Amino acid sequence: MRALVIDDSTAVRTILKRILTDVGFDVVEASQGREALQRLKQSEKVDLALVDWNMPEMNGYEFIVEVRSNHSYDHIRLMMVTTETEIAQVAKALEAGANEYIMKPFTKDMILEKLSLLGMPVRN
Repeated sequence: MRALVIDDSTAVRTILKRILTDVGFDVVEASQGREALQRLKQSEKVDLALVDWNMPEMNGYEFIVEVRSNHSYDHIRLMMVTTETEIAQVAKALEAGANEYIMKPFTKDMILEKLSLLGMPVRN
């Protein structure tokens, strides 16, 4: 399984990469949405993307809209991992095509629970 972690914070990318690697994912990273789209085009099949909302150039919401407009990416599970806590923002992300939404700060257990909800196989 391959995951794409998209966040402009190196620290957050490192934490998420460690969590995902520990449960069996190969991880590709991007610091913003445009870079993430390039990674999708260049890398092997990506099964999961963890997406921050607030990033420069192309934010996470715009990334989700773009991914969901391309049917070759329909198989990708999208999880927003963000500080945006307003219910309207959560609804907007889900309506755009996010499959799950988790608010920062998060724990490893919270990420694993969301992966389970998405039906993603994880190694213990």
